[in-house]
Amino acid sequence: MRIVVLAALAAFILTGCNTKYGEMGGTGGVAAAAITNDTYRISARGNGYTNSTTIQDYSMLKAAEVTLAAGKSHFVILSGVDATRQNQVQTAGTFNTSFIANSAYTTYNPGSVYNVVKPGEDLMIRVFTPAPGQALSSNMFPAQEVFNNINPRVKRSGK
Repeated sequence: MRIVVLAALAAFILTGCNTKYGEMGGTGGVAAAAITNDTYRISARGNGYTNSTTIQDYSMLKAAEVTLAAGKSHFVILSGVDATRQNQVQTAGTFNTSFIANSAYTTYNPGSVYNVVKPGEDLMIRVFTPAPGQALSSNMFPAQEVFNNINPRVKRSGK
């Protein structure tokens, strides 16, 4: 019973440990790397407590930030790769021995095995400012609009 209580307490404490938006670190984060003057790789990683939609938000927000920092107004996603990682974690089993009169009774509870999913995403983007009157396709995103819509729902590091 003690193990169940400790596991529940640990789960309760760790619910606040999802990856926050910030530089790539031990629990995940987001990063951008220039490939050419107008092409960037955006990488976002989460930990086992991070929702995959959160990582999508992080990727798109970073793409918008990079676009605006480059002085451009739009970005296009050239490619996207699911960089989700999965692994299994096993908890230890327990033995419990009780003595009744001259007899010893031992019970064994095997440990648990569970899957941990760490969402991730890599995007290749190209930043640009469309020419006046240029028709925009559905994979071209206005950076300021993406930023304005996603930024309010993102939890940043240090907050």
